[in-house]
Formats: sequence, structure tokens, C-alpha cells
Amino acid sequence: MPRRENEERPSGRYAYDGLERVIHEKARLGIVTSLAAHPEGLLFGQLKELCALTDGNLNRHLQVLAEADFVEIWKSQISGKRSQTLCKLTTVGRQRLVEYVAELERVVQDALQASQTKVRRRRPGDDWSLA
Repeated sequence: MPRRENEERPSGRYAYDGLERVIHEKARLGIVTSLAAHPEGLLFGQLKELCALTDGNLNRHLQVLAEADFVEIWKSQISGKRSQTLCKLTTVGRQRLVEYVAELERVVQDALQASQTKVRRRRPGDDWSLA
């Protein structure tokens, strides 16, 4: 469960436990984000095009996301033997995406703060040397 803004962070300050491994993978993050932007869902072909994935790749990633309760996959028969697949983000998936993005925002804030910190340059004679 992600920490609230005002909570102290225990040791492991930069552990970022709220980053979800299931959606941290690039293709799955694209899938979940595409579905979040289309609450009515997307057809398999549309999702494939938006995420630039092959049929097999998209299918495998959707299986992982469905097993983790991020997405629902609906099938319908159209004209004869053809079927269509509709993919939708679940309520749980949408909430977990929001929590994931909040954790990413913490990562960005930490990185911005670190980049603004002045670093003392090492000079010859210091006790340190490059390994």
C-alpha cells in the first residue's frame, strides 16, 4: 500500500515499494495507459496499433494483466466464425494505476531534488580515487 504524503519514510528511502512490477514493464504500462484513456475499452486491433505490439505479444501481456486483475477481456462473435476482443481496465486496475503514477511522481521529485543539489568536486589530493 502506498504511503501518504505526510508519512515519514522508514529506511529504504528510495525503495519505491509502490512501483507495480506487473505494469512497470514498458508494453504493459502502454496497454494500461491506453485503456485508462479509453474507459469504454478498446478492441484488440486498436490496442495493438496504439501500443505497437504484435498479436502474440499483446495477447501474452493481456494475460498477465488479466491474471493480476488489471484488465477484463470480453469476446463476441461477429458474422460467422470471426470474433472480436474488447479489453477494458478494471476498477481495481484503474486504482492501482493511479497509485503507481503517484509513486512515479515521488521518483521524479526525488530525482529533481537530487539534480538541484550542489555536488562538491573532488580535487587531486582527496582521499578518493576512481576505481
